[in-house]
Amino acid sequence: MAEERKKETHGISFRIQISVKEVLDTDVILKLLFHLPVNYPSTVPDISVTSDQLTRAQCMDVREKFLEEAKKHLSEPMVHDLILWVQQHLKDVIKQSATVCNEKTTLSKGTEDGIWMLLLHLDHMRAKAKYVKTVEKWASNLRLTGRLMFMGKIILILLQGDRNSIKEYLILQKTSKVDVDSSGKKCKEKMMRVLCETELQSQHKRFQTFEVKEYSAPEELQKEFETAGLTTLFSEFVPPLLK
Repeated sequence: MAEERKKETHGISFRIQISVKEVLDTDVILKLLFHLPVNYPSTVPDISVTSDQLTRAQCMDVREKFLEEAKKHLSEPMVHDLILWVQQHLKDVIKQSATVCNEKTTLSKGTEDGIWMLLLHLDHMRAKAKYVKTVEKWASNLRLTGRLMFMGKIILILLQGDRNSIKEYLILQKTSKVDVDSSGKKCKEKMMRVLCETELQSQHKRFQTFEVKEYSAPEELQKEFETAGLTTLFSEFVPPLLK
């Protein structure tokens, strides 16, 4: 368990990293950021949860359960108890999260069962033609559909498909030499950001093919998202890239 502390005038912030065994058939590394206000423990701490093994929605569910549990320990030091609690109950929280997700899926007609969506941002492509061919090949091999989108300097990859295929694509994108550096040598993609990884919902349309598209204006890019029922995805993640 790793810990890093940072004192603030408005309380104390510190990070803790813990490994929880045998969740989702693997060990889950949880990165927790606690902010203890000055009147802690009379007030619950603010908690941030991130993990490479969990989706953003699952991390949010874990955070909610953390805060619920914290309220039970008001007026007594609770961080150690919360850490023990999450190590014991993480599996149940994730199962519960999946059940709620599945219920929503069942209730929403037309939802593609088990289909996930991934939105990536790339900083640049030096060897564009080769890079594009590689992305098209991976998408084809993994049976992923979606778009590789260029708008000015913005490069986005939107993928839909089986969750395992999405994960496999991410591994390929991070570990393969897909581009060249400033001296022309082959290099791995080090400036990719995962903007969103989530399960496809009923309002989202399923792309039938994988296409490479160029847009001359933000409005065109926005229309692509809107046509696919992804207005919220666009408004949450794309405008900051346009600044």
